[in-house]
Amino acid sequence: MKIIVGLGNPGIRYEETRHNIGFQVVDRLAEINQILITTKRFKSLYGTGWINSERVILVKPMTYMNESGESVKKTIHFFQAGTEDLIVIHDDLDLAFGRLRFKRRGGDGGHQGVRSIIESVSKNTFMRLKIGIGRPPHGMDPAGYVLTSFDDIQQSQLDEMISRAAESIGVMLLEGIETAMNRYQKKISSPLQSP
Repeated sequence: MKIIVGLGNPGIRYEETRHNIGFQVVDRLAEINQILITTKRFKSLYGTGWINSERVILVKPMTYMNESGESVKKTIHFFQAGTEDLIVIHDDLDLAFGRLRFKRRGGDGGHQGVRSIIESVSKNTFMRLKIGIGRPPHGMDPAGYVLTSFDDIQQSQLDEMISRAAESIGVMLLEGIETAMNRYQKKISSPLQSP
């Protein structure tokens, strides 16, 4: 069993922002695999089902980003899972838009949601799928940038990026993280590049 957590902020105001790409990928996984994310518990929305042959819990914390760990901790305890069963999907400023990167463990990289999870579960030994959203324009505060919507060019490519990220999770579950890394972390060419 794997617990797959997409990070984001709850509410319509944040729905289409860069910081909510984790929510969008989890929603796509739910759609593809016919999993309903409707159960309200542990300060989250979650649903259970199967991706390929793996039982999964798809989770969207309904706390704000910097308190995501509270929800994640309660979820993994309830399902008697370990941090090795946890996969966190989140945005990453240091990756170009559209780039995907899997990571097995490590620090928070400045991401408040990841930091909250590490502090709450007292371990950093969980897998992450980092999704590139690119750096803010010169002079713009990164904290403000992540709460803005994608630009028009990125919007036209967003659906493909979300599908690719969801597909990479399926490959990771079925064939392992090394295969997913080799297949999805290669440098991408057009169209998933901003000019």
